[in-house]
Parts: sequence; structure tokens; C-alpha cells
Amino acid sequence: MHEALICVALPALAISARHGQLTSQGLEGFYRSGRRLLATCRLRVDGVDPVPVQGRMLGADRARFVGTVRTPAETGPDPDVTVERLRDAEGKERIVLRSAASRELGLTVEVALGTDLAGLGAVAAGRSGPELPAAVHASGLRWAAPGANAVVTADPPPDDVLASAGLLCWEIRLPPGGTRGIELTIRAEQPGGNGGSRAAEPVAPSRGGAAPPWGEAAAEGDDPRAGALLAAALDDLRALLVRDPEHPSDVHLAAGVPWRCDRTAPAEALWAARMALPLGVRLAGGTLRTLARAQLTSPGPGAGRLPGALRHSGAHLPPGCTGVEATLLFPAVLAEAWRWGLPAPEVAGLLPVAERCLQWLMAATKDTGYLPDPAPGGPYRCEVQAHAHRAAVLGAGLLRAHGRPGADALLAWASGLRRRFREEFWAEDLGGGRPVAARWPDGRRVVHLGSAAAHLLDTGLQGEGEYAPGLLDKVQTEQLARLLGGPALDCGWGLRSLGAKEAGHNPFGHRNGAVRVHETAVAVAGLMAAGYEREAAGLLKGVLDAAQTFDHRLPEMYAGEQRTTGSAPLPHPAACRPAAVAAAGAVQLLTALAGVRPDVPAGAVTVRPPRSAPLGELRFTGLRVAEQPFAVRVSRLGLGMVEEAAAGLQLGV
Repeated sequence: MHEALICVALPALAISARHGQLTSQGLEGFYRSGRRLLATCRLRVDGVDPVPVQGRMLGADRARFVGTVRTPAETGPDPDVTVERLRDAEGKERIVLRSAASRELGLTVEVALGTDLAGLGAVAAGRSGPELPAAVHASGLRWAAPGANAVVTADPPPDDVLASAGLLCWEIRLPPGGTRGIELTIRAEQPGGNGGSRAAEPVAPSRGGAAPPWGEAAAEGDDPRAGALLAAALDDLRALLVRDPEHPSDVHLAAGVPWRCDRTAPAEALWAARMALPLGVRLAGGTLRTLARAQLTSPGPGAGRLPGALRHSGAHLPPGCTGVEATLLFPAVLAEAWRWGLPAPEVAGLLPVAERCLQWLMAATKDTGYLPDPAPGGPYRCEVQAHAHRAAVLGAGLLRAHGRPGADALLAWASGLRRRFREEFWAEDLGGGRPVAARWPDGRRVVHLGSAAAHLLDTGLQGEGEYAPGLLDKVQTEQLARLLGGPALDCGWGLRSLGAKEAGHNPFGHRNGAVRVHETAVAVAGLMAAGYEREAAGLLKGVLDAAQTFDHRLPEMYAGEQRTTGSAPLPHPAACRPAAVAAAGAVQLLTALAGVRPDVPAGAVTVRPPRSAPLGELRFTGLRVAEQPFAVRVSRLGLGMVEEAAAGLQLGV
């Protein structure tokens, strides 16, 4: 899949090989709401396939393929006919033939079409089934299967249609220097007919209809990679936007394409919304409201928790629960969105949900003071304790500011957790020590070095431009910064999910050694906030270099193979691309360089960029604080200057 060109405008997809022909191989085809509407779309001119010249993305939802065709009358090496195919996710393909010949050309154009109307999951598992018979329909072909029909129409209508062969044919005349175009439209005759399941509806593409829930952010400066990466990230985020038809104003992000676009992934949706807060709070608000409707409210040990599936945790630990992670993220995202300017009525409507999340946290930790994952009975993972601590501290500030009870109990629990964690979750060794990855309820410790430890630096934004206290003391934080920036974890392209010297390390293991963009972004932002700029800059520049290999469209993960002179990062064959946490992670990686720390309820915003200015001079426009445009420039000396901000905000540096 890492070689495929994937056009996305959820719930629509178009997956193509770089040559542009759809041959029903692998996942190729046009999809709508998880159903493959068209698997084959093979173009032939005068009986031959065009010679592929280039296939590339024009945006998250569009791709362009160029080929050439040689005619029998040609005597030199130069082809007379160029074929361009413009393909978009929504089900349009425009074929344009251009002639450079000095005489009129008569050409036969054939498009072979076919489909199995299989579900995306079945196609991915190799169970797509046989190609269905076609029937003539208007100016094209039609296929039918239980629960779904697909239609392809052509403009201009073909001169001949052979349903038995799935073939549309045209006899065209190309004058000297002339062009002819054919447009194919692929559509489901029964939208949403996916086994009765409810499908998410697409947000209108920004180039035509309604704008996404953020402004037109941009970056420019000494390093052109920053602007290119931000532009690609915003394009991917737009493509992944979905909404529930019953609540169309509440948009959120699908986890990624092609594997995880058919359902909401609560933890990934919240992480992406949180990392994208510099773009505005509307995405966070929509995500929080969407997930609030799924909160478990029935009496019992799960009351207040958000649902979520189990997720593989690597070689050393059993699967963890994404619902636990999402439950802890909910109050933290709400608290930070409030600091960024989420309107008071929206905060008030979500406060009861956050309270229930925090009540679940206190109930789940009452026996040991630690939070198991999964609960009950699971191990106490270090990153889960970091998420729980952040939820308690930020949640307490949110409750206190809104006159709600429970803040004192949360802060007391968080204080006790810090005290115990610094003793019981730290393993001394000759290298200066390391965080304990997990503890079991019986006291056994799991000691391995991985990227999950980066979450210990992600303490959360408090008021007055300050970050919350963390679980580690100053000496432990300094040691962790050295480990994150050391060769065991920093492979030169980003942060390995498991250290290179650890048992079970695998450069392709998505929890055992691959680079996960999301956790690298967490590490970079945390290191910057804690003042460890050299280590942060090393990880940041590695991801920027990797992004160039991926045309700035970062995948969810890639292999954590050690970087060497002249090497390039290896794609991971099962990575989503685009992926919500990778695209939003790119936003966080870059905006961490601006150091924007808002406190809109207090009417203030602080700018503290890293003094080392690792990318030189950098300017951001189109960010949003208090839902108003915000622009900031960082000089080569690491000095921040606010160039645009909402009226009434007190500025500090």
C-alpha cells in the first residue's frame, strides 16, 4: 500500500497504482462507504496500454496520471499522443488525449470496466469474490449485488457498449494539436447500502463547498520543508473529516486510510483534535460531542468510561484498551480546548461528561492508586499513569474554574501518584536509570525502553502560559531527555517505539521498533516545553527529512531502521496513509516551534519559542486563538513576535 496513490474524501476513496490503470489487483478501485464500486478501469488506445510516465497526487483527494501512446505512423522516438487521467476520490475520472502530430489522427479508445462490489475488509483480506456480470445502463454499465448497485456513466456516450466484456468504446478524431476528453462518473445507485450499517457523510471539500473547521494556516521561513509539511498535513486532515448524519455540525477525524476509515477510533480522534488545537477549537468541540454520546452511563464499574477496542501493545505487554486512553484524554482535551478558546456554552455542555470520566478514574484507582489497563486486572503502564495524572490535574483546574466539586480530591490523588511514581516507576542502572514501562499488581516490573515513555513529558497546558507538573522529578526528566535523544530510540528518522537494544526489537514492529509519527510529535513537544531543545531538534529534523521521502504526506508509521549516509526511511506495508494522528502530529511538530500557550479565559496568550530556532526564521499565519486569526514570527535568535491576534488578548513572551 505504501506505493499506492490514495485519494480520500471520506466516505469515498480511490486507490491506484502509479501507472494509473485499475486492474482489480490488491485494493485498487473506487470505494464508497466501504464498498468497492469499481475494481477495473483499464484504458487502451488503438489496442495498447499507454506507456506510464508519471503518477502523482494533486491533493489529498485527487491524483493525476500521464502516459504516452505511439501511433503506427510515427518514425522518430517522440510519441505523438499524450494521455492524461485526472482521478478524484468522489468518483470522477477525466481522460484527456492530446495530439502533437502534424496530421489528423483516428484513434480507437477502449475502457474496460469491472467490479466485485466487495467490502473493503474482504478485499484487504483477499476475499473479494469473482467479478460481477455487467449490464448496459444509459451511457455506461451497471452491476448489482445484494445490498449494493454500482453505475458508471460516460460523457460523451460511447459509440459502442459491450456488456459481456465490460467494455466502452469510442472512435475519435484528433486534429493536429487537438484534444478530446472523456469523463467517467462512478456512483452507488443506493448510497449507504453497506449491509445496513450507517455510513459517515463527507465534509464538503474545501476547494468548493463548506470550509473545514479551521482557518487557512500556513508556514514559511528559512526551511521550506516546514511549509510543505504543514500544507500536506492540512490537506490530509481535510480528507479525513467525517460527521454523523444525525449531528452534521459535529465533525471529527477518521483514524486513517485504508484500514481504519469505517468507524470512529476514539483515542485517535481525540489525539488528533488535541494536536490540531493551534488550528482552532471547532474540531475539538465536534470530536468531544461525538464521543460524549457514546459514554457508558449505566451503573457499574464501567460507568463514565468511553468505549474502545483492545490494541496490540508490543512484545512485552498484553493488549491495552483504547477506551481507557480515550476516557483519560476527554477531560484533558476539554480543558486545553477551553484554554484555546472553546466557547463557554460548549464547555458547559461537555463538563458533565468530563466529570463522569474523572469519577471513573477515581473509582478505578481507589484500591492501589494506580490505573490498570485494561481495567480491572491489567498492568499499570507508565504512559497510562501519565494520561491519568494529566487528566486529574487539568480536570481539576477545569472543575474549579467552573465551580464544580471534586477538584481537591483529584489534585490530592495526583500529588500522591507523583510521589509514588518517582520511586516505584524508576529503574536505576549504570546509564543513569530509565522509566519502568509497566508494573503488575503483584509488584513485578516490566523494564524496557520505548517511545511510550515520551508521554511522561506531555503534562498538559495549564493557565498563565504554564504546563502542568509531571510525574518525574528534574533529574529523572533530564535522564529521560537523554534517552529519547540517544541512538537507542532516535533512529535518525524519528523515535523508535522500542529501543534498538531491547529484546523483541523489530524495525517494522508497530509497537516494537517502528517510528510512530504521533509519539515522535509528543516527544518533540514535551522536550521543547521542558527545555531540552537539542534532543527535540534532532527528532524534529529526522521526521522532516523522512517526510520528504513520503512527498510530505507522513504515514502513520514507518520502519525504525537506523539512518545511514544515503539511506531513506523504509515504508511500513500496513501503515495508514493518510492517518489522522500523523497529519495532526505534523501540525504539533511544527507549531511546537512557535511555543504558543494561550489562556483565553484569562484573556492572555504567551509565546515561548525554543531559543535555538532549529529551523531558522519561521512564520505561522492562519493559526487561531479564541477562534480569531493568530500569526506569529520566530526569528533566527529564537525570539517570538505576535503579528496578529484577537482584540483584548494580553500578549506575553
